[in-house]
Amino acid sequence: MKTPKRIVPLIEDGVIDEVLQQLMSGKEATVYIVRCGTEIRCAKVYKDAAKRSFKQAVEYQEGRKGRNSRRQRAIDKGSKFGRKQQEAEWHNAEVNALYQLEAAGVRVPKPFGCFEGVLLMELVTTEDGDVAPRLNDVLLTREQALEDHATVMSYVVKMLCLGLVHGDLSEFNVLVDDYGPVIIDLPQAVNAAGNNHAKSMLTRDVDNITAYYGQSAPELLEGQYAEEVWALYEDGALHPETQLTGVFDTELIAADTDSVMLEIKAALQAEQDRLERLQDATED
Repeated sequence: MKTPKRIVPLIEDGVIDEVLQQLMSGKEATVYIVRCGTEIRCAKVYKDAAKRSFKQAVEYQEGRKGRNSRRQRAIDKGSKFGRKQQEAEWHNAEVNALYQLEAAGVRVPKPFGCFEGVLLMELVTTEDGDVAPRLNDVLLTREQALEDHATVMSYVVKMLCLGLVHGDLSEFNVLVDDYGPVIIDLPQAVNAAGNNHAKSMLTRDVDNITAYYGQSAPELLEGQYAEEVWALYEDGALHPETQLTGVFDTELIAADTDSVMLEIKAALQAEQDRLERLQDATED
């Protein structure tokens, strides 16, 4: 197959030896299966900002302030240099999150570095050597759904203990191999303490994944996992080994209508994006 333009420099530098095939194409990136020496890996080629359709990018980048003041001023001004730096930060956010999460015991594809808009990482496969399917393509028993939901919730807890929220977690961003769920797609991961939308994003993440597993294990739908984990986080009582129960005592407080409307709009947008991804997955 024709070598993608962004992968050519990696082949010239000997980082990648051969592009074997396209694995999938989404709204933010195209993923290829590549050969690096004797290893088969995947290369995630990010699309240019003009070609991406990630509608809420501004919300996700809130709180990502760079240490380099000149670079940050350029980003704030929206200059050509600034846009280039912002793209680099978008790409680096994912590889940095992958390194952090892998070290914290969250199952993610092992990263091997990000090179000029190309993220090189482990190709997650089954023991038979087949590419691991996405969660939305897997049939689950009730027992599997309960077990895997608990696993994903433990990953959410570990992520939040690192100060990270996935921001786009759903059945389309989880792979399933012989050992269980693997979290993928993290360029939009946000700083829980530095982003005003972190709580609503985490709630959406947890509700999305619980709703999917709840199709096979309906009792999960009765849990209040998002409320529980965020309350523990705010109270400083959340630890990497915390096991969520789904039980949360809701306090009756005056409604903040502005916040409610923002969360409703975010939920509607998330559902629209989910349906678009489902359509893309069906077309693939």
